[in-house]
Amino acid sequence: MTARPIHPGDVLRLTRAAGPQFVTPITVRVIREVKNQHTYHGWTWIEAYELNAAGDAVAKRELFVLREGLHRLAMPLRQATPARGTNPTPVR
Repeated sequence: MTARPIHPGDVLRLTRAAGPQFVTPITVRVIREVKNQHTYHGWTWIEAYELNAAGDAVAKRELFVLREGLHRLAMPLRQATPARGTNPTPVR
C-alpha cells in the first residue's frame, strides 16, 4: 500500500502511529516535505508549523515521520475579522 503524497498546506495529526516521539499527539501544517534527505523505507522528513487548539502556528518544526501513520485533518479556514479601531461599512 502506498501512502498519499504530502503537500504544502496539509494539516496532519501526528500520533504514535507516525513515530514513537509522538506519545503526546500534535497537529501540524506542512510547509514542505524534505526530499533530499535519505531515510528508511516508508519514513520521511517534513518541515511544518505546530498548531495550537485554535489552529494558530506556535512553533516551526522539522519532523521525522512514518508516512503510513499520518492522519490528515480537514481544517476549516477561519473567517477574517476586522482590525481593531475600524468601523466596517454596514450592509444595506
